[in-house]
Amino acid sequence: MKRLRTISLLMLVASVVILPALAAAQVDNFGKIDTVYADVAKINDNNWTITISCTNDESVVGLSVPLRMTAGMTKVVADSAIYTGGRVETFDYKGMRADTAIQCVTLGMIANLGPTHKILDAGSGRLVTIFVSSLDKKPIEKLDVDTTTTNPNNSLLVIASTVQGGATPDTIPIANREIIEIRPAFVAKQVD
Repeated sequence: MKRLRTISLLMLVASVVILPALAAAQVDNFGKIDTVYADVAKINDNNWTITISCTNDESVVGLSVPLRMTAGMTKVVADSAIYTGGRVETFDYKGMRADTAIQCVTLGMIANLGPTHKILDAGSGRLVTIFVSSLDKKPIEKLDVDTTTTNPNNSLLVIASTVQGGATPDTIPIANREIIEIRPAFVAKQVD
């Protein structure tokens, strides 16, 4: 009887640990898993950049990229973002919201806010460059970046276009909109 309780307890603990991991797993209904990259580079002792790139194999109309930044005991802030020259430069909405209290930044990119038909074609390359600085003018020894979830429920997400395909495109019905939600992989690396 005691062994049965132990097994039940282990199953409960395993389900509590494994289920959240499965819920956050990468999902892509259009081929290979898309990947969002964050390349972190030092400008000088107090200023760094985070270059966000994306590799996607389908047409995309929206992206959400929330990031958590840590620099040890040094407080940092994402003070600006430059979309010029990036793959989403022509998108209707390109936003950045920095939250210094929790050392996060949320990027949002939406292709169409009106009757336009812009998309991010399948491909790979830079989306945006974020500039990060020290709040207290203390040197930033090392800047670590990871994806997170920011308020109210912004997580790493890519939204595929409802029209997919090459020569004979196929339209995804709005009732199946969960199909167009892509949970990409995330890779952060330091650039020398």
